[in-house]
Amino acid sequence: MLASVAGLSVFGLAKAAPVQAAEEKEVNNVTMQDDVPLFSGSTKLGNMIFIAGKGAHTAPFEIKAHTEIVLKELEQELKKAGSSMEKVLKVNVYLNDIADYKGMNEVYKGRFGKKPPVRTTVAVAKGGVPGDSLVEMDCIAYV
Repeated sequence: MLASVAGLSVFGLAKAAPVQAAEEKEVNNVTMQDDVPLFSGSTKLGNMIFIAGKGAHTAPFEIKAHTEIVLKELEQELKKAGSSMEKVLKVNVYLNDIADYKGMNEVYKGRFGKKPPVRTTVAVAKGGVPGDSLVEMDCIAYV
C-alpha cells in the first residue's frame, strides 16, 4: 500500500489533492429493521455510487437464472442513480458454491460492455449466501 504524507510519497514529491468540503452522502432504498435503518440499497457520494449486494431469492434455484436476476437488479439500481453497467468499476461476486463459477460466468460475460470492471469472486463459507440465493453481487460505479 502506498502512502502519501504532506505531499510526499514513496516515489518522491507528489502534488497533494486539494481538500474539498465534505459532501452529504445520498442513500436510497433504505431497509429498516424494527423501525431502525439497517442498510441502503445504494449510496452516492459525489460522482461515485456504491450498490449493495443483490441476490435472487426465488425459484428456479439454478445459477444461470439467479445470475440473470442479480444482474438485472444491479442494472436497475445503477439506472436509478444515474449510472449504467458500462460505468461500473468494481464488482464483488459471492457464490453459494464455487462449482457454479462457470455457469455464473456464462451469464455475466459481456454485461458490462467492452471495458469490463475488475472483479473478485469468492465462494462463501458455511451457511451460504443470505436468503437462499445462489449468487450475490455488489458493485462500485461512477455517475
